[in-house]
Amino acid sequence: MKGIILAGGTASRLYPINQAVSKQLLPVYDKPMIYYPLAVLMQANIRDILLITNANQLPAFRQLLSDGKQWGINISYAIQAKPEGIAQAFLIAEDFIAAQNIALILGDNLFYAESLASKLKNIKQIGATVFAYKIKNPERYGVIEFDDDFKAISIEEKPQKPKSNYALTGLYFYDNRVLDFAKDLKPSARGELEITDINQRYLEQKQLNVEILARGTAWLDTGTPESLLDASNFVRTIEERQGFKIACLEEIALENNWIMKEDILKQVQKLNIQNSYRNYLLELL
Repeated sequence: MKGIILAGGTASRLYPINQAVSKQLLPVYDKPMIYYPLAVLMQANIRDILLITNANQLPAFRQLLSDGKQWGINISYAIQAKPEGIAQAFLIAEDFIAAQNIALILGDNLFYAESLASKLKNIKQIGATVFAYKIKNPERYGVIEFDDDFKAISIEEKPQKPKSNYALTGLYFYDNRVLDFAKDLKPSARGELEITDINQRYLEQKQLNVEILARGTAWLDTGTPESLLDASNFVRTIEERQGFKIACLEEIALENNWIMKEDILKQVQKLNIQNSYRNYLLELL
């Protein structure tokens, strides 16, 4: 399975912060925002990753992440010339996906749960798997409706009157048919290729698996100033109280046996600084 991080969009809700830098490069406490979705893909045991962004921000992402070899992964890049919906990512990534299954995560989503890594590594390889999260105000998201047995029966994109409080998060796993479904999409009334329409196709074929994120799981969409601050405060609280870091890419790579302790030591030796992140890497050794 391969992975896509969609880090495009206009981030208009973050104006004027978004005028100088991509929102996915903004800090969420002690790490760039893009580290968090990248960590999720790595926890899913995905090593071949395509980052899609706009042409202006591409050099900054390359400078930050390079080709990913420092974490034992392969990062390549593609340009989204104009943001025309989440599902457009599959058309941009067609050659990258080839005959593989694909995971897509939005670049401004943060997930945290102790059991998340094991859940991600056991995703079904047939059909689609999406993740639902119960929230108070789901109107901003795709909303999924369940029957009495908690089987999905409908999906609506940003409904004015949601049929449930379960929003679909920005993390999706698909088999290779997603390419054909994406090619058949027509722009919605918003002028976008909707990811909800792809999920609907899988639902119609009874191959949409919905994983409900349980209590104790955190899902944060960092698309507004308020949610960006909430995410930073959340990460700080967890890290300071529990003593480990969320989305430490070196640690995930080490646990996956993609790099060795010697590789981390070489990285630490290049850092001519004293800070908590460097000290944490030294503790890993």
